[in-house]
Amino acid sequence: MNYHNITKDDMLNGDGLRVVLWVSGCTHHCHECHNPETWDLASGIPFDKEAEDELFEALKPDHISGITFSGGDPLHPMNREEVARLIKKFRKLYPNKTAWLYTGYLWDDVKDLDGISDLNVLCDGEFVLDLKDEKVHWVGSTNQRVIDVQKTLESGEIVLHNS
Repeated sequence: MNYHNITKDDMLNGDGLRVVLWVSGCTHHCHECHNPETWDLASGIPFDKEAEDELFEALKPDHISGITFSGGDPLHPMNREEVARLIKKFRKLYPNKTAWLYTGYLWDDVKDLDGISDLNVLCDGEFVLDLKDEKVHWVGSTNQRVIDVQKTLESGEIVLHNS
């Protein structure tokens, strides 16, 4: 898996102060995407042990609320195995912090993937320019959903995250 950046002290991609891993690879190619440079799987740099150490070190401080996986698309088929491993490692190391993930895929298409059940929030759906709304919290267009993963898994029906 390749990645573009590890953002520390981010307040735009989930509740609280977060660390964001920006992965490479996306086939959705949403019109007016904010990160088209991340579409190519070969772009960025390899996510190696040094990058992983940096990521988990950045998550240590108590003032950090959690991790957010974004990109690109963390659930691109070529990213899924590595992202699932990182989600599980995060959950073991930081059980009291939250894990968010942004994907262009829909909940029904990814809910059974490895690692999804360890997330707190999953933001699903492609960005649609015609549905862009600055008032929608955490996502860019009204078709996208901010899903409370744990409550959704418990109830069997999609429960939106309260922000």
